[in-house]
Amino acid sequence: MSDLERRGQFGIGEVLAQLRPEFPDISGSKIRFLEAEGLIEPERTRSGYRKFGAADIQRLRQILTLQRDAYLPLRVIRERLAQHTPDGATLTAKTADTLTRHQLLAEAGISDAELTELEDYGLVRGFGRHYRGDALAVARAVAALRQYGVQARHLRAVKAAVEREVSLVEQIVAPQLRQRGPAARDAATRAGWQIADLTLRLHTTLMESALAEAGLASESLRLGTYEPTEAHEPPAATAGDLEPPGLRSASGA
Repeated sequence: MSDLERRGQFGIGEVLAQLRPEFPDISGSKIRFLEAEGLIEPERTRSGYRKFGAADIQRLRQILTLQRDAYLPLRVIRERLAQHTPDGATLTAKTADTLTRHQLLAEAGISDAELTELEDYGLVRGFGRHYRGDALAVARAVAALRQYGVQARHLRAVKAAVEREVSLVEQIVAPQLRQRGPAARDAATRAGWQIADLTLRLHTTLMESALAEAGLASESLRLGTYEPTEAHEPPAATAGDLEPPGLRSASGA
């Protein structure tokens, strides 16, 4: 054991060894970048080497957790770290509106098996033992789609389309992300969200146009105005219905 370890102080290599099991992508350059951004302030030896105490490592763990689990930008993480809670509670992604599995099941009104299916198809992703708010929105939307015979497996194409669109956004903002400094990242983030918003507007317009071409045009109905009801039972068939709405396989089954 080194002298630094005996005093509860670790070199950057030893810090990486402690954090890598939980954060495989952590690197020395990442830690130095967080220091340059003022998020951590390790002590320095007389020869200039960084030395990290237990509090420094815990702070690093908090920063990395918020980045990974809550996708928070460094500016927001800095603000949260600056907030002092009265009870000294540890700041983690749990502060960013997360849900336990039990809470998600109760809020979305789905079963454990259905949530597992959503996870299997990549529609919902958990972070440790918790889920972000977007997981609840996805679960509720899929639960509402069940009344029309839509299952999680039918939505793989939707997931794939989103991934392609995000890839396009990433390509566009990549030059900004390669620039150093928080201002460049903030600018890239704003541009990414603006591009995504314009893409969603285009998607809505194209969908409405396609519905009209399919003979489903409507003057009163517009995309984005539907509110799912609490009940998820299939709608009652009318006398003129040959069969309830739903998806069938190519064989007609």
